[in-house]
Amino acid sequence: MNMASGLMKIGFAAFTFTFSLSVFAVNPAEIKKGEYLARVGDCISCHTAPHGKAFAGGLPMLTPVGAIYTTNITPDAETGIGKYTESDFAKALRRGVAKDGHHLYPAMPYPSYAKVSDADIHTLYVYFMHGVKPVRQANRANEIPWPLNYRFPLAIWNSLFLDKHGYQADASKDASWNRGAYLVQGLGHCGACHTPRGFAYQEKGLTHASDQFLSGETLEGWSATNLRGDHNTGLGRWSEADILVYLKSGANQHSSAFGTMTTVINNSTEGMTIQDLTGIASYLKTIKGTNDKGQTTYKYNSGATLAQFKSLTTYPGARLYQQYCAACHGQEGKGVAPYLSPLAGNPAVMDPDPSSLINVILNGSPQLKPQGVAAPFNMPKFRHTLNDTEVAQLVSFMQSAWNHNLKPTSAKAVADIRKLPASAYE
Repeated sequence: MNMASGLMKIGFAAFTFTFSLSVFAVNPAEIKKGEYLARVGDCISCHTAPHGKAFAGGLPMLTPVGAIYTTNITPDAETGIGKYTESDFAKALRRGVAKDGHHLYPAMPYPSYAKVSDADIHTLYVYFMHGVKPVRQANRANEIPWPLNYRFPLAIWNSLFLDKHGYQADASKDASWNRGAYLVQGLGHCGACHTPRGFAYQEKGLTHASDQFLSGETLEGWSATNLRGDHNTGLGRWSEADILVYLKSGANQHSSAFGTMTTVINNSTEGMTIQDLTGIASYLKTIKGTNDKGQTTYKYNSGATLAQFKSLTTYPGARLYQQYCAACHGQEGKGVAPYLSPLAGNPAVMDPDPSSLINVILNGSPQLKPQGVAAPFNMPKFRHTLNDTEVAQLVSFMQSAWNHNLKPTSAKAVADIRKLPASAYE
C-alpha cells in the first residue's frame, strides 16, 4: 500500500467515525421532545404556505406596513436555516436577529420567545436540524414599500420594546401555574395575537402585570378575543375545565374556534398534554378582567329577540338570521354545543369589534380537526350570497340579540373586511 492510499483509508475511517458520532449524538427522544415544543409554539401554522411543504415558509402575514412572507425554517443549507449554529438559532428566536445580522420584523414573535429557556431552545434546535425534512425553497420578498423596508430602525425598536429577560417563576404559585404562565407568555406566544398593539406595532403588555396583556386585538381582519377574566367579553364565565376542553377540541359550551384560531387548535393545542393545558387554564383564570368596566353584566334573555322573529318584514336582520343561521344556531341562539356553536353570550359575538363576526360570515372558517378527525359541521361562507348591507344587518342583529345590547355594525365596516384577502389558512 502506498502512502497516498493509506492516507485515503485513514481519511475515510475518520469520516466514518465522525459521521457515526454525529448520528449517535442525536437522541431520538430529544428530537421527539423538540417536535412537541415546536407544536406548542405552533411553528408550522405560520411557516407553511397553503398547500405548501412543512416549515418551508411563504405564508403572507398582513401588517400595517405591508405583507410579510414567512421564511423557510427547514434545515436546507441554501434556502433554510441549515447553516445556523445553535447560537444563531437562539439569537433569531429571542433577539429577532438572523444569522447574517439583519433584523427580523416583530411579526415574528421574538418578544415572546425571549422568555424561552436555554434548554428548550437547545431542544428545538436539535429538532429543526435533525427532525425536519430539508426543503429547497427560496424565501419570498416582502411587500413593504420604500423607505419602510429599511431594517436598521428595528434595532431601535428592540431597544425600546424588547424585554430580554427570560421567564421569571413566581414562587407564590404552584408548578402547574408557572408552567402555564411560561407557555402563554413564551413559546405559546398568545400575546402576539391577543394583546393590543401600540403606535410602533409593539405589544402593549408582555405579562399579566399589564392590564393590556391578552385583552384582545384585531389582526388581518380577525378580532383575537379577550383572554382575561372579563365576564362579558373574556373568560370570566369559563371554568378551567372549559378552557382545557376548548384548547383540546376547539369547542366547548360557550364557543368554538373559527378563523385563524382553528389552525392553532389543529396544529398546536389539540396535541398538547393535559398537564400543559391544565397549567395554561390555571394561569389564564388568575388574570383579572379589565374591559367590562361600566358594562352591565350579561344575562341571557331571548324575549325581545324572539319577538323580532314574529315581524320579519320589520326586522331585516332577524329575517336574515332566520334564513341563514337559525337552522344551526337556533332561534334561542344556544346552538348545539359543542358541535354547533352557541351565539348567545359567546364572547366572540359580544366583542365590541365586529371584525371576526363579519369575517366568518363572509369567508367561513377552516375545519376543526381534533385528533385528526374532521368536525361534523363547518361554518360556510356567504361572501357571494350576501351583500355588505345584508351582512351588516345580520351582524347587527346578533350584536343586539339575546340581550347582548351592542352598537350596530355599518355596511362600510363590512366593505372594509371584504376588501381584505380571504383567510390564507383555507
